[in-house]
Amino acid sequence: MILSPIWLPATLAAALFQTWRTALQQKLRGELSVNAAAVVRYLYGVPVGMLLLGVYLLLSGGTLPPLNFNFLLLAALGGLGQILGTNLLIMAFGFRGFAVGTAYAKTEAVQGALLALLLLGERISPLSTVGILIGLAGVLWLSLAGRTATWRDLVQATLQPAALCGLTAGFFFALTSVLIKAANLALPGEDAILRALVTLVVANILQTLMQGGWLLLRDPAQARAVFTTWRTSAQVGALSACGSACWFTAFALAPVALVRAVGQIEILITLLFSRFYLKERPSKAEILGALTVVLGVVLVLIGR
Repeated sequence: MILSPIWLPATLAAALFQTWRTALQQKLRGELSVNAAAVVRYLYGVPVGMLLLGVYLLLSGGTLPPLNFNFLLLAALGGLGQILGTNLLIMAFGFRGFAVGTAYAKTEAVQGALLALLLLGERISPLSTVGILIGLAGVLWLSLAGRTATWRDLVQATLQPAALCGLTAGFFFALTSVLIKAANLALPGEDAILRALVTLVVANILQTLMQGGWLLLRDPAQARAVFTTWRTSAQVGALSACGSACWFTAFALAPVALVRAVGQIEILITLLFSRFYLKERPSKAEILGALTVVLGVVLVLIGR
């Protein structure tokens, strides 16, 4: 398969935007609930996504593709998966901090490779399989950071709330990747980037309706707080839209497993944000575990 060279810088940019957005979102947790902190990325992301789409249409001279039921269904399901993954990730932060919570969720690369194999037929090479196992070892090391590595400790660490929230978040993020790529392919037209931007705008609108409606129904006070914190929330939405635009573009141009594997570079950016922006202090064991995850990613990339 011949890949467009655009997918790699798009993936790296997506990792940067996502880490930056998540760090801001973590700071919002002091003012907003889990649902409110998550909904700002969609609500404030809609106008930015529309702007990106409008600029691209102007520069490319293209036209909007007609929407169809399959596309809308896949975009809605992918959007719901992202909502669930985001909520679980924010919950994981409360148990072990920004860096470790993100690391647990980074198992999405492993889970994404398996889902892509099952649902999209993307196969994994032996070297990539080794990389996946090393990545899992890195996550396991993170879960045992500061603990005695006995089998009893292993079971306890795997069942701790941060691990369960992070791993489940990774599953929903992986499922979202597959569903968003399927939604992109359900749109007519040859311009994969245009289809990715249309998917972004439609998915964000649907996510705003789904999670915003739930928040308005269950917690009106927090729904109002989404607007009173607009200065930080708008930044979260803008970064989210830019990050999702890059992710969706990369998914359209390359296999999901490859994009998610390279996207693991986010763990290094996360450690930098954790240390210098959020003033957290990851332990040496946590840093070693994160670097092991990255080594697994490199092997996955080489194996592809």
